[in-house]
Amino acid sequence: MTEENSPETGSAAIPEAVLRPERSFSIIWLVPLVAALIGGWLVYKTLSEKGPEITITFKSAEGLEAGKTKIKYKEVEVGAVDAMTLSKDLSNVVVSATVVKGFEAYLTDKTRFWVVKPRITAGEVSGLGTLFAGAYISVDPNQKGKRAEAFTGLDRPPIVTNDLPGQSFMLRADRLGSLDTGSPIYYRQLRVGEVESYALAKSGKSVDIKVFIHSPYDRFVLKNTRFWNAGGLDFSVDANGLKVNTESIVSIVLGGIAFDTPVNLESSEPALAGDKFPLYGNHQEALQKTYTVKDYWIVKFTGSVRGLSAGAPVEFRGIRIGQVLDINLIIDADKLDFSIPVLIEIEPESIFKTAIAPDEQTRKKYMASLVAKGLRAQLKTGNYLTGQLFVDLNFYPDAPPQKVVWNDKYPELPSIQAPLEEIVASISKTLERINKFPFEEVGADTRDAVQGFHQAMQDANVLMKALNSDVRPQTLETLAQAKKTMAALEKAVKTDSPLNQEARGAMEELASAARAIRVLVDYLERNPDSLIYGKGKDKK
Repeated sequence: MTEENSPETGSAAIPEAVLRPERSFSIIWLVPLVAALIGGWLVYKTLSEKGPEITITFKSAEGLEAGKTKIKYKEVEVGAVDAMTLSKDLSNVVVSATVVKGFEAYLTDKTRFWVVKPRITAGEVSGLGTLFAGAYISVDPNQKGKRAEAFTGLDRPPIVTNDLPGQSFMLRADRLGSLDTGSPIYYRQLRVGEVESYALAKSGKSVDIKVFIHSPYDRFVLKNTRFWNAGGLDFSVDANGLKVNTESIVSIVLGGIAFDTPVNLESSEPALAGDKFPLYGNHQEALQKTYTVKDYWIVKFTGSVRGLSAGAPVEFRGIRIGQVLDINLIIDADKLDFSIPVLIEIEPESIFKTAIAPDEQTRKKYMASLVAKGLRAQLKTGNYLTGQLFVDLNFYPDAPPQKVVWNDKYPELPSIQAPLEEIVASISKTLERINKFPFEEVGADTRDAVQGFHQAMQDANVLMKALNSDVRPQTLETLAQAKKTMAALEKAVKTDSPLNQEARGAMEELASAARAIRVLVDYLERNPDSLIYGKGKDKK
């Protein structure tokens, strides 16, 4: 028997305790730890992939909705609207949005935003897809500029985006006409561009129009290219008849611009982006040569200038060398005399060319010598249909000698009467002479002469009675015959006689014809177009 089980011990043996180390981590904590790691990873991933936040200011939030409205570029989502608030003055809506990471390189001060929704502008319908999917914000990114986070949204989509190949040019016109943003631009009746924008020039005297020409048509714009307004219908009448020019049906309704390059000696180098060109009123004006030097002259007319207006041409032997700028009326109170000064603009380069130096003193000296040789200004009818007049310069060697009047502001060129005025003056003098002819006095003198002759015959009859009785029968017979003749003559020249009445009627018809001629001449002077159309019902 062993020692542990012997009775001498007095009790059973106590087993020894085995000590085991306590566990420091429970497996149950693995679940929240893994969830925290996953959440932290998601937060990190979200923050690391989140793009920059921007603000866009619009005048209205029409069609926009926070949390739903997307920001797209070429129909690809590049951001989303987070929230919308009103500006402090309540005049605008501030849209807070977030764009995707990596797009911040395209957010510069030249980047543009606008709301895409259904629109009908310049004959074009856009944004129909938003009728079902809802409006969204479109962006035109641009890396050329300073980094920006706040933007002002456009009221309407831009006509030209930065990714569109082509060039922009500036046109300057006296007035806008029927042009608008998006109006088409034509080259040989092909649509090759649009009007980007327009604004009043700083001087307030013209309109600056920015146009865009798509590639590859922009290479046809040269330094001497001419642009003209192609809106509406362009009517012209020449030796070949009536012509009607238009670029397209769209340009008739919405307006448009056309351009072409004439064949001449001017520079034909390619134009650069931003170059400026004048915008002419029509194709005919665009084909005319342009000159930079202008001379101003006064021409005084004494007759009627009905049909002459500002813009009327000034011609020399059928060649246009200028235009009429202003028409005025001056009254001399002392002499009770009237004159009509007309301010004309002459382009001396169209006259002098290279034969005469274009300096001002040389031009004045040359014009003085031309006036001394008979150069005069005269009003002529340019169109019998409309009655429009123009100023014609030509030589009249038989005209009275005159000189140029050198005034302080504008020198004065001498003028002569128009051909119609000369005819009217000649007919008026003739009618005055006819009216002054003493028809009544001549008739009275004739009657007195007849009565005196009758009295003489009576005296002769008395004398014959005292003659020799041998010749008395013959004498009496002769006197009787003479008496009958005088009686017939007296009867013929009496006031109520047919001959006298016919003579008076002839005189009255002659006077009436003279008055009719005067009325006709006066009517032709006021209405020269009646030679073709006749007298209208509404004309008096």
